[in-house]
Amino acid sequence: MPKPSLIHVFKSVIAAGIGVQSNKNRKIDFETGSLTSYIIVGLIVTLGFIGLLVFIVSTVAS
Repeated sequence: MPKPSLIHVFKSVIAAGIGVQSNKNRKIDFETGSLTSYIIVGLIVTLGFIGLLVFIVSTVAS
C-alpha cells in the first residue's frame, strides 16, 4: 500500500481528535502511515484549535 497523502493524514488526525475515526482508516494509518507525520500534523491541528479558541474568547470578551 502507498503512503497516505498529507490530506489523508490531516483528515485522520481531525477525525481521531473528534472521535469519529473509522476502524478501516485507523488500520490504514497504523499499517502504512509514518508516526512522525501524524505527530507533526497532530501538533499543528492542536495549535490551530487552541489559536481558534483564543481568538473566539478574545473576540467575545472585548
